[in-house]
Amino acid sequence: MKKTTTRLADGRELIYYDASDATDRTAADPRPLDPVATTSEIRTDPLLGDAVAVASHRQGRPYHPAVDACPLCPSTAGRHTEIPADAYDVVVFENRFPSLAGDHGRCEVVCFTPDHDASFADLTEEQAALVLDAWTDRTAALAQLPGVAQVFCFENRGAEIGVTLGHPHGQIYGYPFVTPRTERMLASLAAHRETTGRNLFDDVVARERADGSRIVLDGTHWVAFVPYAAHWPYEVHLYPKRRVPDLLALDEPARTEFPQIYLEVLRRFDRLFGPEAPPTPYISAWHQAPVHVADRSEFALHLELFTVRRTPGKLKFLAGSESGMNVFINDVPPEAAAERLREVASKP
Repeated sequence: MKKTTTRLADGRELIYYDASDATDRTAADPRPLDPVATTSEIRTDPLLGDAVAVASHRQGRPYHPAVDACPLCPSTAGRHTEIPADAYDVVVFENRFPSLAGDHGRCEVVCFTPDHDASFADLTEEQAALVLDAWTDRTAALAQLPGVAQVFCFENRGAEIGVTLGHPHGQIYGYPFVTPRTERMLASLAAHRETTGRNLFDDVVARERADGSRIVLDGTHWVAFVPYAAHWPYEVHLYPKRRVPDLLALDEPARTEFPQIYLEVLRRFDRLFGPEAPPTPYISAWHQAPVHVADRSEFALHLELFTVRRTPGKLKFLAGSESGMNVFINDVPPEAAAERLREVASKP
């Protein structure tokens, strides 16, 4: 992998990740951009203790632009975008409309491919491996920034999720705090260790593999399953079989197998609702140990993938119970979801 770091016209950092060492990345950004101005602040809910990012400047971000105005496509002679080059493999750059900025963290955009009409599932294993390398490199870099407490790599896919740019891309957040969801995991992890003397993540994976009814894929180095208490209609958790705290700690065999397993799961998601259904909307979220938590080795890196679509043409909405009380009601039994995900496997 070749890594080239440069700057956009307004001073934001942009990084090319290329499969070839021979690639020229000297193209400059000629746009007359004003410096990025943000109003991001972090407020704490006094009742729940949750942190809320208030970022009013995001009201002006691009909203479903036409294909020929997409800011994530490569630049051309007649139109300059966020990527100065006329082609790229994988690109990461600072978000011009960040939810978190300055002392309040950092937000980056990850462009998976220059092909506007593709998706992550369309990538080759080599391309997916390069994205994994980019996620890993940025996790290492953001973890070194003063004030960053947790690094979160994720992808939102589909208008139903709220995506405003159709180009295949993801994001990386460097939070200045440990997120509420991770705090709950850490509390459960500590309680389980206190009660049983064992690691909770290890026991969860062992139980799923022993039961088998919710297993979707069982590779040499990774296992994918629908969790016992899945919140979403179709939800898959992907764990390396050797527990590691973050992407940096993955060994080479696990890194090599990941694209095979992950691409297969994504392609099954797109086949869930039949050949005539539009692409399945989803959120794909990496869970990594917080940067400064005690005994990070107890935490288990894993990826959670889920969709809000429950049947063809119908979505799972976060209504009163979910949004008002954070109590999920799932219409699809996890065992049935896993069976369906096994049924739509790729043909040999």
